[in-house]
Amino acid sequence: QVQLVESGGGLVQAGDSLRLSCAASGRAFSAYAMGWFRQAPGKEREFVAAMSGTNTNAGYADSVKGRFTISRENAKNTVYLQMNSLKPEDTAVYYCARSSRIYYSNYERAYDYWGQGTQVTVSS
Repeated sequence: QVQLVESGGGLVQAGDSLRLSCAASGRAFSAYAMGWFRQAPGKEREFVAAMSGTNTNAGYADSVKGRFTISRENAKNTVYLQMNSLKPEDTAVYYCARSSRIYYSNYERAYDYWGQGTQVTVSS
């Protein structure tokens, strides 16, 4: 059983930065793509960013492109989400997810393990 534990969320002001971390248990971390999704109150969960297991490819939602950066340290079984220039509309619970495939996907159905989520609140 794979466990994902997110950390790094909090309350910040617009324009600030945060870095989320997600530590994964289990083996062969580099064999799987990792993704970040978020869910704002009253909204569907949406894709934020993802990276392939090989660290060669990454994708971002248009709403965060240029502000957020996903990275991973396979030796530490950890994936990060660096969030800069935060906006109030970035307020959400952020979830880390592990894909069943090595190449990333924007679709939730490609991910089979999920963390419990970490709250990010951006005040204006």
